[in-house]
Amino acid sequence: MSKVSIPKTSSEDTAEVSENLEEINTKIFDAARRAGRSASDVSLVAVSKVQPFGRVEAACLAGHRVFGENRVQEAMERWPSLRARFPDLKLHLIGPLQTNKVADAVAFFDVIESVDRPKLAAALRREMDKQGVSRPCFIQVNTGEEPRKAGVAPLEADSFITSCRDEHGLDIVGLMCIPPQSEEPALHFALLREIALRNDVASLSMGMSGDFETAIELGATHIRVGTAIFGAREQR
Repeated sequence: MSKVSIPKTSSEDTAEVSENLEEINTKIFDAARRAGRSASDVSLVAVSKVQPFGRVEAACLAGHRVFGENRVQEAMERWPSLRARFPDLKLHLIGPLQTNKVADAVAFFDVIESVDRPKLAAALRREMDKQGVSRPCFIQVNTGEEPRKAGVAPLEADSFITSCRDEHGLDIVGLMCIPPQSEEPALHFALLREIALRNDVASLSMGMSGDFETAIELGATHIRVGTAIFGAREQR
């Protein structure tokens, strides 16, 4: 049986990704300072979906340890070798989760950011009990109420948060949103913050490569940045 060959990370990838991370961390510091916050309160989730292995490895070599993946299967193929070398890695599932992938998601990810419906909440609870683990969860809110986007509607968020906590016993630590591309993101960040405040939810996962500074100024505790770190995604 032939051994799988892992591409070697180029010096160009290493230098570029390291520089990008340094630049983004500077912007995080400045945005937090403008908001009267500490940059240490903001976690940079490097969105590594569809990125070449070399660029992802370069981020690890640069010292970054928190990553976000959209697909369970892709993450399970990419990360075992890196986790063996960097055991302090933390993986966030930031994409939609189907119930038939819950067992793998609970076993493999450290944080689930895309809880969005009662059936999924119930499946997560059953699987966590079965595996004897607890995973922090974020509830995804569809702040733009877009028909084709995952997430609970804003008007249903309060009752869903309560249900996830009281009925399913999930550890709801945060809320997550992806604003519509055609709308001002600050309005959606402010809405998510409002929902979090009235439900005593501490963490906000909001803001991506083009708007993470605005998100930090409006209270983001987690920002999900991909292209600004790794460059444009490779086409499948």
